[in-house]
Amino acid sequence: MAKEMLTLEAFEEAAEKVKEATQPTELVYSEYLSNQTENKVYLKPENMQFTGAYKVRGAYYKMSTLSEEERAKGIITASAGNHAQGVAYAAKRYGSKAVIVMPTTTPLIKVNRTKGYGAEVVLYGNVYDEACEKALELAEEHGYTFIHPFDDTAVATGQGSIAMEIIKELPLVDYILVPVGGGGLATGVSTLTKLLNPKIKVIGVEPAGANCLQESLKKGEVTTLPTVNTIADGTAVKTPGSKIFPYLKENLDGIITVDDEELVVAFLDMVENHKMIVENSGLLTVAALKHLDVKGKKIVSILSGGNMDVITMSSVVQQGLIFRDRIFTVSVLLPDKPGELYRVSGIIAEENGNVIKLEHNQFVSTNRNAAVELRITMEAFGSEHKEQILKTLEKEGYKPKVVRTLI
Repeated sequence: MAKEMLTLEAFEEAAEKVKEATQPTELVYSEYLSNQTENKVYLKPENMQFTGAYKVRGAYYKMSTLSEEERAKGIITASAGNHAQGVAYAAKRYGSKAVIVMPTTTPLIKVNRTKGYGAEVVLYGNVYDEACEKALELAEEHGYTFIHPFDDTAVATGQGSIAMEIIKELPLVDYILVPVGGGGLATGVSTLTKLLNPKIKVIGVEPAGANCLQESLKKGEVTTLPTVNTIADGTAVKTPGSKIFPYLKENLDGIITVDDEELVVAFLDMVENHKMIVENSGLLTVAALKHLDVKGKKIVSILSGGNMDVITMSSVVQQGLIFRDRIFTVSVLLPDKPGELYRVSGIIAEENGNVIKLEHNQFVSTNRNAAVELRITMEAFGSEHKEQILKTLEKEGYKPKVVRTLI
């Protein structure tokens, strides 16, 4: 008879089992985030796992519950990347074949790392839900054993081992913030937390553009979003798990949604203040801290993963600098005569602005002598410094207009 999952006994077994495939991710106290929020904020850095994410916990524990026959058939799953690597790694440890269906939008680093664990990768669909349909088709066609990335109680039990570690290390924790895509991690963490200490609040965090669990909880039933649109690819899910939904409904204390722009700024904060690379889905719980209306509490933000390709990283850093007014572009009109460019650059230099790009447009007006456009992209120390530069340009007779653009 199969063991019943999401019980204290199963969670205890999973917590021991996953130690075979994980490395310790001890809590990191964040002085920066604590000062920002007037709470005591700790980070659970699952981005430091061997596979770069927490998903290996659920995948490995699920593999341990399968029969030899089920493992011998070969394993198949669908994933935007982190569960893919977890299953590929677990299958390799157990000597099983692994086939992973991934959305075509999956970052290259996740595709290559999944292949690196010996898995066969099939790219299909634009979002997880489409990839999952394909994986189920292939499972039926070839007889593979399907491991769902979140709608599986054994997988959720494995993910719950995170809560066991958090509470052992910080018994007096008040809040645990957990990212939500399909809900497997949130199910495991919230269910075990309530079993151990019902007073601890567990809050799920979703991207505003993929808030399938929030909508489902509002309606009281599993609800499918018509579309999802978020840079948090690991949590870009249209439909939460139906098997785990009752646990989420019972054990989660609330849902916070965050906009993509907040994730961009959170990425910059983590890189500059913590020297950590955390992927967009993993940053949900960092961005959510300012939405939590509490003071003086002990809060743990689960950083679910850190698998991010360099191109995406570069784009996010650039956007983050723009959002923080550390880089901005202004347009000024000036007469087309010698010395004007020198004069403008001198004003910016006196205000300690650093020019990084110039664009000169002589065709903005039919009368070149009256005005040509100069677009200046420059670095500043932040919003206050930016405003000072703009005021000085205005004072010197120019009418600067801030232009929303990429570098």
